Amino acid sequence: MEEYKVLITTSGIGSRLGNLTLFTNKCLVRVGKKPAISYIVEKYPDNIEVVVTLGHYGEQVRDFLELAYPKKKFTFVEVDKFDGEGSSLGYSLLKAKERLQCPFIFHASDTIVFENIPDPNANWVAYSLTENPSEFRTIELNSKLKIYEKGEIFSNAAYIGLSGINDYISFWESLESEYKSNNTKNLSDCHAINRIITQDWKSLEFKTWLDIGNVSSLRKSRSIIEDKFHILDKNDESIFIFDDFVIKFFYDKKVCQNRIKRTEHLKSLVPNIIGYKSNFFKYEYAKGETLSSVINENIFKSLLEWSIKNLWINEKESDEFLIKCNDFYFTKTIERINKFFKQNNTEDTENTINGFKVPCIMDLIKDIDKNDLLTNKSYGFHGDYIIDNIIFDGDKFKLIDWRQDFGGDLENGDIYYDLSKLNHNLLFNHDIVNSGHYTIEIKNNEVKCDILRSDNLSNCREILHEFILKNNFNLKKVKILTSLIWINMAPLHEPKIGNFLFYFGKLNLYKTIYNK
Repeated sequence: MEEYKVLITTSGIGSRLGNLTLFTNKCLVRVGKKPAISYIVEKYPDNIEVVVTLGHYGEQVRDFLELAYPKKKFTFVEVDKFDGEGSSLGYSLLKAKERLQCPFIFHASDTIVFENIPDPNANWVAYSLTENPSEFRTIELNSKLKIYEKGEIFSNAAYIGLSGINDYISFWESLESEYKSNNTKNLSDCHAINRIITQDWKSLEFKTWLDIGNVSSLRKSRSIIEDKFHILDKNDESIFIFDDFVIKFFYDKKVCQNRIKRTEHLKSLVPNIIGYKSNFFKYEYAKGETLSSVINENIFKSLLEWSIKNLWINEKESDEFLIKCNDFYFTKTIERINKFFKQNNTEDTENTINGFKVPCIMDLIKDIDKNDLLTNKSYGFHGDYIIDNIIFDGDKFKLIDWRQDFGGDLENGDIYYDLSKLNHNLLFNHDIVNSGHYTIEIKNNEVKCDILRSDNLSNCREILHEFILKNNFNLKKVKILTSLIWINMAPLHEPKIGNFLFYFGKLNLYKTIYNK
């Protein structure tokens, strides 16, 4: 057919996704191994121009697309009103009008389909049959084609935010007319289509439609597009995995910048960086399997020997490092504890946890002997040394998702922090947690918490403890830091996991400090 383009509107704030869009755009929320927009962009040939409206975190959308798809042709349109008065999908569409003076496909940024999408060589609208028609705009299929507003239920055919606009001149004229007479937040593509729709328009059924526009539908979509690995969600960072490369996202640009700088020190231990933007960096895909999927006792022993020869090297001593350890282990922990209490609208109290009467967390922190925790010795380090961040190809190890610094230091860190991260992950394992094999029950000040133990990982944990003692490291320090890691993680995750981490960490800190 004649030249056509694709329009993706990413300007909205994605409020129905709650906290997931506090730090990023809705289209960059991860589904499976990639952000939602990847499943859209990859449906269209590289020679087709994709027009993208930008608004809420528009810079992130632009940077991601340019970094992930350097061969594709993008045109970006800035939308000045994307929230509040004067904003609407219709307004965003009109901002892109000048770039779409040809037939085009409108593809909403929260719509994923897996069937082939036809060219707009005719006018068409796409639908999918749903059991919950009240949640969507619907299409009347039995008489004259029409799109009805949400709640006006005339069928169970949900309009999925995907349409082919061949008669683009009439579409733009119709939308402009609607905007002049009905400049409301609800104005959309549907209003323009309904004004120009005729018997020549087609309705096309898509049976593979996934909607990621709200929390429940996103959860369903993620259950269908599964990872072969499991990631605990964080609102302000994410990882996207492609065939030949990986892209990491960080809301904090300084964190992103420092992760890139740290590769100068980690060198060949980590994959090569092949591109970066303000909030993203892109590195080569490390071939092999995550250690979590292949780990056994012999492989784990090899990892520890490899680590002490290649990672935990360049031992240095300085009094300044003592101060960094204090800030990292105590100052940061107190900040995270306060954040946890604020998020949960609770206070520091004594609890009975699994039958143990455990004091307030701040009393426990005060009872930690700083001589057990602080050190003036620093080493090369990873910073998030868990088995999900180690790739093993059957022969060599490659490290991914390294921490950006240790108390502001990009080169030197505490070997005990890496050891403690391993110790934590061999018990609090992501696969076990994502499978829901843990319990947390809170009733007044009575708390019950437990987690399924893997026999394989428990054996590796014993090997780690033997390694720690054999190399004259302090096992008590590792156990204290492991508890602090759980407590520090608590406010970074959704409430159920967060509560488990806090009280499980508090219990283990109590037992370690007082040798219970």
